[in-house]
Amino acid sequence: MKARATETQRKTRIQLENEEKILDAALEEFSVHGFRGATIDRIAAHAGMSKPNLLYYFRRKQDIYEALILRLLETWLEPLRALDAVGEPLPELQSYIRRKLEMARDFPRESRLFANEILQGAPRIRRVLESELKPLVDEKAGVLTGWMKAGKINTVDPRHLIFSIWSTTQHYADFDAQVQVILGPDRGAAGRFEDAARYLETLFLDGLRPKGAAQDAAGPRVRAP
Repeated sequence: MKARATETQRKTRIQLENEEKILDAALEEFSVHGFRGATIDRIAAHAGMSKPNLLYYFRRKQDIYEALILRLLETWLEPLRALDAVGEPLPELQSYIRRKLEMARDFPRESRLFANEILQGAPRIRRVLESELKPLVDEKAGVLTGWMKAGKINTVDPRHLIFSIWSTTQHYADFDAQVQVILGPDRGAAGRFEDAARYLETLFLDGLRPKGAAQDAAGPRVRAP
């Protein structure tokens, strides 16, 4: 969905800045209140704009939401797109796990927005999931299957492997408050993401490494509590 201000003219610097202000404000509102709870008035107030000024850029709340979701999916799917069939499987998967954790650390609001949409049954993005997400997952499942047939990693269900990486890494965004409380003030500080990365590397890479295969240079393992 294009912003209204771009339909008849090229974006100016001010228009670009205002669109960014609107989308950032909307991200905060949608991630906290969901699609139904967020309102145009609240988004405009959060952006420091009048409602008529906001409506110059986006006609409807739905248009703002779709713009956010499309941007989010582009960012969210980039690490999976980068999974390279010609690379070595374990380093490729290690990189994927770490990049997903970095996203959990750096984009918690985006993660909550996406999770809220999925929990509602994906009513506003199902078409995008079918047209963009599913073909990409099918493609990368084929990459994983190729590595399995070549004996480079153990044989598992490739799609459930992807689901497992998603769920374990995104946990550190969606449940970060719980993670920090349970780990305590020392281990719940900034180092929690590095500890999580080392743990998930052990969990996934050791489980996928064929018996007798050499240990890869995956770095130090998870710190003991």
